[in-house]
Amino acid sequence: MNLKQPNISLPLKLTFLIFSMVLNCMGIIIIQLSQENITYDKLGFLESFKDIPIAFISLFAVNFISRFGTKKSLVFSLLFVAICSLILPFVKVFWFYKLWFAIIGTCFALGKICVYGIIRNNMIEEKSLAKTMNSVEASFMIGIFVVNTGFGWLISSKYGEFWKFGFIFISLISFFTVYLFSKLKISEPENKNTRLLPDLSGFGKTSVVVFFAVIFFIVFTEQSFNSWLPAFYKDHLKVNSFFALQASSFLALFSYAGRTITSKIIQRFSLGKYFITCLLLTISLLIIISIIQFYFSDDAKVLLYLFPVIGLFLSPLYPVINAKMIAKIDREKINTFTSLIVIFSSLGSSLSSITISILFERQLLSYYSVYILSAVVVIFILAFAYFRLSANKI
Repeated sequence: MNLKQPNISLPLKLTFLIFSMVLNCMGIIIIQLSQENITYDKLGFLESFKDIPIAFISLFAVNFISRFGTKKSLVFSLLFVAICSLILPFVKVFWFYKLWFAIIGTCFALGKICVYGIIRNNMIEEKSLAKTMNSVEASFMIGIFVVNTGFGWLISSKYGEFWKFGFIFISLISFFTVYLFSKLKISEPENKNTRLLPDLSGFGKTSVVVFFAVIFFIVFTEQSFNSWLPAFYKDHLKVNSFFALQASSFLALFSYAGRTITSKIIQRFSLGKYFITCLLLTISLLIIISIIQFYFSDDAKVLLYLFPVIGLFLSPLYPVINAKMIAKIDREKINTFTSLIVIFSSLGSSLSSITISILFERQLLSYYSVYILSAVVVIFILAFAYFRLSANKI
């Protein structure tokens, strides 16, 4: 199988597009439900109903995928997303959002492990992995752009009260992607794993532990933007919901550009140096934003245009460091390793949303950029340690 073939790359990219839209509609839901007298502390914990199932299910997903195969598992997860998105517009109670996100999180855990497994089973060299992963992950950014722009237009239109019917569009794309996978034959390595829990032997080395810490804080930082930037724009910069969502869409657009450009040029550079350069540029932008926010508050509206640029340099971090580490993992262990990536990613996302919700609840939004800057500095320290240790093999 060749991942460059359109019949394979299209459904993989659509899979990430779909999961991106359902995972990152959190920003829209936060804005809409906050207008229905649901407090930010409750909305902050809503993210946990998505992320905790992701972490928990990932422990058992490897066994499930081994039993049913990568393709069937991926189709199963997409079908559940399609059905749940079809139902959502017709349900009005808040508890259903918790259930909905729990199901979405479970499906994402399965889907991401399957997609990473397909890529790793057909790639060997780390720069080729980085190129492919940035290309596929770029569609994740497009999903954020589409969901923010599409729902933004719908909310601001005369049909704004029917905003939840936008999820039917996601349902249709999911059914179409299932159809594409049904036409494909995906070769899979024979796997006789019958363990209920995955075999974690060999993943306790210092370099691996530091890698997972880096992944945790990257997602921690990304989620601070993806779910809460629209609410920050609306509450702190006092723009309307439509403009808040559109401005946030540009973050996704810059992030897409960052990953797409990386997929084109990454083979010319050392992955470690490229990663650190992107980090330094991200830190520089956040310092500028913090200075403007604290010392030039009259010009704070310029933050609407500066925050999205961060996506250009922040977005390549996750696929680049994943590619560098995954290239060292035996193919037999790739599903298990991906499940651990999913677990630490979901924990980073959940903790990020909870702590950001505290900033909102206590009206501490002036420290929003400083909070994110602190997380990026932690990534820099951990990444420096990781690249020093990465010469050691698992």
